[in-house]
Amino acid sequence: MVDRKAESNRLIAYHAPIARALSSERTSLESKLIPVSAYVIVACIETWYRYPEMVRAIEAAMPAEEIGLTGRRPGTRINTVHLWGVPNFFLLGRKVVASMGTPADDPDVIYPVVDFWERASRAFRGDGTMQAWDTNDARPYAGAVAEELLAGTVAIDDAQRAAIKKLNATLVGYLFLMWFDTRSGAQDTGPYPVPGHDGQVMLVRDFAQLSKSDYWWSDVAADVPYSNLTAALVLDDVKFRVTDFGTSYTTPEDYLDRLVRFGLYTTDEPGGPLKPVPLDEIDAIVGAVRKAQSAHYRNIAAMDRNEKIRCGAYVYFSFLRPFALAAGIADDLDWTVPRDIPGPLYDLISQIEGDNTTDMGEGPYYDLIP
Repeated sequence: MVDRKAESNRLIAYHAPIARALSSERTSLESKLIPVSAYVIVACIETWYRYPEMVRAIEAAMPAEEIGLTGRRPGTRINTVHLWGVPNFFLLGRKVVASMGTPADDPDVIYPVVDFWERASRAFRGDGTMQAWDTNDARPYAGAVAEELLAGTVAIDDAQRAAIKKLNATLVGYLFLMWFDTRSGAQDTGPYPVPGHDGQVMLVRDFAQLSKSDYWWSDVAADVPYSNLTAALVLDDVKFRVTDFGTSYTTPEDYLDRLVRFGLYTTDEPGGPLKPVPLDEIDAIVGAVRKAQSAHYRNIAAMDRNEKIRCGAYVYFSFLRPFALAAGIADDLDWTVPRDIPGPLYDLISQIEGDNTTDMGEGPYYDLIP
């Protein structure tokens, strides 16, 4: 018999200092266009009320370990940041409702979510650890997938390097807006070794939901030719670490100046095989993305505050959706948000405006179950 309280506290104690550290190093800027702080808190409260039931439904359809393994190929969105988000959004929601005086210490509520996360994350990483925090890297594609990605790279010249820089900057900026001011649409893994080249490493960057998707505002992206792109970047004399936000920190910072080989792939075909994308398509991709981004910006500017909160809260709340997709039950679950947050609490939270500071408070970032 599992001691649900003890196991929940073990994982809460594991997450608390990591979440504090990651939150403190993250840039905390409130968008003038989008009420980020308000929608994040709304989403987290919704995860607290609803993730336990949803996780149980997903687990009944496919074990967490099998779901984690599906993330070891590009195109699934089962990645470091989605894995980080499932328990941490839930525990942040617990933190908020507890601060309002609502009981939030039932192990039967907490355990299913944090236990699901641990088993899925260990399977995804495949190295005995639970998060990028533990090792400063994330290499889910190690082995045959990384070999396939590397084999498809080609040596590049200065003109191609400039085009790749433009592509990368365009996709990152576009996805930041498409995902409502979150960087989660572009995810890094690595470093992967480059056999025979001791001074080189490969960084893999996945770009997700570029085209029309379950984000209802993505209608503007119907003409973007690819939904998912994966870039393999072979870097010379570059060191980098990957965080659980799927962000790379490189030395030197101008790592793309050290790009020596490059490969671009998509996983859009049924079954998700890696299909090479010719580099001569880069200009067309950039043009389509920029057109969609301009239309998306205008649409957001025309939204009222509650609609912006609804869109942003959906992005965060639906971090669980890739796991449901892997289990084949995404369409059986209700992804409506906000839904369960009490009306007076929503009215209060929806007026929150963030700033450039992060108040961590005293004591543990997440309280243990007493």
